[in-house]
Amino acid sequence: MIKLKNFSFGATSAVITGLAIIVGLSGMSDSNITIITALLILALADNISDSFGMHMYQRSEHIKGARKSAAMNFITRIAIVLSFVAFILLLPINYAVAASIIFGLLIITVLSYLIAKDLKIDPYFAIAKYLALAVFVMLASFYLREIIMRLAGASP
Repeated sequence: MIKLKNFSFGATSAVITGLAIIVGLSGMSDSNITIITALLILALADNISDSFGMHMYQRSEHIKGARKSAAMNFITRIAIVLSFVAFILLLPINYAVAASIIFGLLIITVLSYLIAKDLKIDPYFAIAKYLALAVFVMLASFYLREIIMRLAGASP
């Protein structure tokens, strides 16, 4: 059985970063192309960077299974980011954004619940805490886009 630790970092990272990109760029012109490009860059560059960094850290700490952790991180992140790309390709942008948010928050909810149960802590508090963080990042991305658009004199 796959252990939670083998994909929780990759899933959380992909969801938070992916949703920030989707929400932050969704009001731009040609947002479908812009979002897909940003997500694919995320799937490649940021994913390789994080997986490599995770591998190097675990190797330096003599943690067993560094290669497996890095591989699971990479695969998990690719799968989640590609699911966001599929939403953008298959749905009108407003629905794609909503579907991505729902899907991403569902992943955070399930992971939070499983981790809380494993740690024997209140799962509802854990879920609320991690969902609040995800929502904060999405709101920050949205408002950052708005500020930049206003400073640039462009209308969203």
